[in-house]
Amino acid sequence: MDRETSWHVIAEQRLGLADLLDGLADEDWDTASLCAGWRVRDVAAHVALVPQVPSVWSMAVEGVRARGSFHRLNHDLAVRHATGRTGQQTVTELRQYADSRRLPAPTNYRNVLFDVLVHVQDIAIPLGRTWPTPLDAARAAAERVWTMGWPFWARRRLRGVRLTATDSDWTVGDGADVRGSTSALLLLLTGRTATLPELTGDGVALLTQRFRPTVARPR
Repeated sequence: MDRETSWHVIAEQRLGLADLLDGLADEDWDTASLCAGWRVRDVAAHVALVPQVPSVWSMAVEGVRARGSFHRLNHDLAVRHATGRTGQQTVTELRQYADSRRLPAPTNYRNVLFDVLVHVQDIAIPLGRTWPTPLDAARAAAERVWTMGWPFWARRRLRGVRLTATDSDWTVGDGADVRGSTSALLLLLTGRTATLPELTGDGVALLTQRFRPTVARPR
């Protein structure tokens, strides 16, 4: 997908997440997401924060606080942002910045695309909601995660299996067969194993043995 199409999808997903969360009961905001240690409110705050680019100085300070851990940095920023506002304020931010193309220095629009696609599902699935992932975007996101290495190391973690999308022409890897929707495979690539039961093929048993039935950290 080209840059313009990607940004269009990113904006749509941010607005879709805002719609999904609008009017959510207070207790539902504290539902555990698909990301270990992250509540729905924390993941939503993370998505809202992405276009609100902090200064280099503040990021340096946060990096020191997180002792150099990227995952801890992301977690702590999101939790502090979520704690400082109501859920409805986060919904307002998602809408306010939906069209923003501002980016934190280390990332790019390709990373923001898979980030928002995955995080919307991190929230929707535990809440028992269904939110569509655009097929072309899911395919582009899956390809990006497969080829990028850090922080997911998908090719290393999923060695010995061949991933085949059942709704697109995307296939990667070599080994025991694992089949599923492109969206479900994208979640697997980014460390989400909660959707393993949705996948089919001989490789599913291998992955089930390899991974605990756990959830992932947001990047």
